Amino acid sequence: MTQTASDTPPLADLLRMHRIFGLLSDDTQKKLADTLKAKPVAAGAQACTPAALQQQLHWLVTGSVHLLDGQQQPVITLYPGELFGLQADGVAGVEECQARTDCTLVSMDHALVDALQTELPALSLLLPRGSTGATSTQSSPRGAPGGTDPALNLMTTPVRALIKRAPITLPPHTSIRDAAKLMSEQRVSSVLIVEQEHLFGVVTDRDLRNRVIAAGMDSTRPIMDIATLAPLSIDVQNPAFDALLLMARHNIHHVPVLDGQRIVGMITATDLTEQHSTSAVYLAGDIYKQSTVEGLQRASTKIKRLQQSLAAAEASAYSTGHIITAITDAITTRLLQLGEAQLGPAPIDYVWVAAGSQARNEQTAKSDQDNCMVLDDRYDEAVHGPYFKALSQFVCDGLDACGYIYCPGEMMAMTDTWRQPQKRWADYFARWTSQPNPKALMLTCVFFDLRAIHGKSELLDNLRGDVLKRTQGNTLFLAHMVGNALTHQPPLGMFKGISTIRSGEHKGTIDLKHTGVVPIVDLARIYALAGGDAAVNTHDRLTSAAAGGAISEQSARDLRDALEFIAYTRIQHQARQISRAESPDSFLNPADVSNFERSQLKDAFTVVQSLQSVLAQRYRH
Repeated sequence: MTQTASDTPPLADLLRMHRIFGLLSDDTQKKLADTLKAKPVAAGAQACTPAALQQQLHWLVTGSVHLLDGQQQPVITLYPGELFGLQADGVAGVEECQARTDCTLVSMDHALVDALQTELPALSLLLPRGSTGATSTQSSPRGAPGGTDPALNLMTTPVRALIKRAPITLPPHTSIRDAAKLMSEQRVSSVLIVEQEHLFGVVTDRDLRNRVIAAGMDSTRPIMDIATLAPLSIDVQNPAFDALLLMARHNIHHVPVLDGQRIVGMITATDLTEQHSTSAVYLAGDIYKQSTVEGLQRASTKIKRLQQSLAAAEASAYSTGHIITAITDAITTRLLQLGEAQLGPAPIDYVWVAAGSQARNEQTAKSDQDNCMVLDDRYDEAVHGPYFKALSQFVCDGLDACGYIYCPGEMMAMTDTWRQPQKRWADYFARWTSQPNPKALMLTCVFFDLRAIHGKSELLDNLRGDVLKRTQGNTLFLAHMVGNALTHQPPLGMFKGISTIRSGEHKGTIDLKHTGVVPIVDLARIYALAGGDAAVNTHDRLTSAAAGGAISEQSARDLRDALEFIAYTRIQHQARQISRAESPDSFLNPADVSNFERSQLKDAFTVVQSLQSVLAQRYRH
């Protein structure tokens, strides 16, 4: 049935609750409510014309829409609350807007948007790029305020800005019925359980459905009987992007917000819907609903489309890496849960650990798997070996089925060598750092980038602390690491021009991964090991290196910008391949990008080569 404007809530209420329009004055909101018209669109119909995409700002009030390319394929899917349009230089790759479901749109012309920004200049940072008349054709450095990253608002906006109302709290002894009545009266989907200003738990509408109604529970019982106790929370000063990742990784849609120990509010997945990247929250939710590997395999096919959507929205490589990796974490965690359900609870503590790009939060839709297991030192091969062998095989096979191909070097938990008790891992690292032969250095590059995914994280934390003590100031080991890192050189010729691969399958291309991203990853890893820094993400390692004096602030900025541009170019290249139904890779033909982009790539490679030379001089041996 076609949706009508009368089916939607009053515009005045929607404006007040909206992340952006809610910042406007009450008087302006009232004027907008009186003048704007909600337009119903039936599923499958054209929601707005290509011209309207460029000339008007569109607010999706209800339902969902597809932005389609020239082949009528969805470039991105938008959901309630999202804004799109007003692209002064066109919408890249988009030729039509089609209603995915019955939906309602509100459209505003350029003059109205300019007037709103006159009242509230900060809107220029929140509305789609191109929606400011004076600045629509100006560009900003990627990742800078006013740039093109749709996740920028989440990264620069504190969680505090997302809080719309005071927290709804109840004492632990409140009955389930009274809690449900209050939630209905207040029109909220959750309440916080608080005693003497301390947070004890949270109850959501999902808890009421699943734990009370479906289970036939007596509604006079206290809410503590159905609550999620000691819920994950976030600090009020954290960037909203952290809340997005917390929701995606742990399959939650409600996060209490704390100011120290004081409860100040609650944010939900709905509070983030102005950002395209929040589809990661719902994809992660879909993953946790799957009860079979086949179900996970079907869910994982959406990852390429997610990367395409992020690329179309010009999300930064930093944001894209964190979001794509959060989905990999969710798949890995769900496989471990399914494995334990099949095999029974683990007989001793363990932690499943991601290595490589997953550990660094730098994955793209084209990734193999690097992982390992650290087991409690009570591990007895005869008693516990068969269980952990079966569990690791189940998870690695499942990851392969979901598109994360087996590591060619067999650096996976299913390999006996990389499924060991903590003390054996300590022996590995001691040997690698004291006898840095070529194989040890290769293993170091993989296994010094580690992050706990599931299980007892303390097993990894203790190990990493010992490793960093061994590497900090260990000049002989670091000199070998530098020598190994210099085997990955940027693709520059004798006269500093871009040098392409000369023969073979990829002739005429440059490898954006191994000669672009990897050299920067290697440099950042050396800075981290030299300084005893526990950071794993490359961007974060470079920031810490500058703070610790291992590299100048300017050089760190140059390397971060080089990493961002090379990785962003790689993601855009892969998105173009995905749109052509090709398997994504890292081999770019320089002719496929503009002269300006080739010049920027050359500058980025030159920065990397220069800092490689500086490090080589520092650790000369």
